Amino acid sequence: MIDILNIVACLLTVGFGLFGFVAPRYTAGALDLAPTDSTMGLSEMRASVGGLFVVAGLAAMWIDMPLAYAMIGFAFLGAALGRCLSLVFDKPPVRKVIIFGGIEAGLAGWFLAANFWF
Repeated sequence: MIDILNIVACLLTVGFGLFGFVAPRYTAGALDLAPTDSTMGLSEMRASVGGLFVVAGLAAMWIDMPLAYAMIGFAFLGAALGRCLSLVFDKPPVRKVIIFGGIEAGLAGWFLAANFWF
């Protein structure tokens, strides 16, 4: 059962990453990121919000070892912690932080609990 849920969590990771990878303008809008005179923001969306998670999810499925899945969990944990820190210092919209941070925390919890801690 853990193997199936790891694949499902990886497919979610790849799916979320694809938004940033192939639709950076849409993703930027969903994240309330304002456009500038530069297209560097789109490049950043494709790289850090997109490609990073697409390749991480695919690689974990390919490697198919608990530590590979756990590393995705650590990445999601870092993202969730960054959102918590942002709540303190940046005062973003709480609803969006709870939604996006909740997804990140949930995936982090699964990947780490199933593949690292137990």
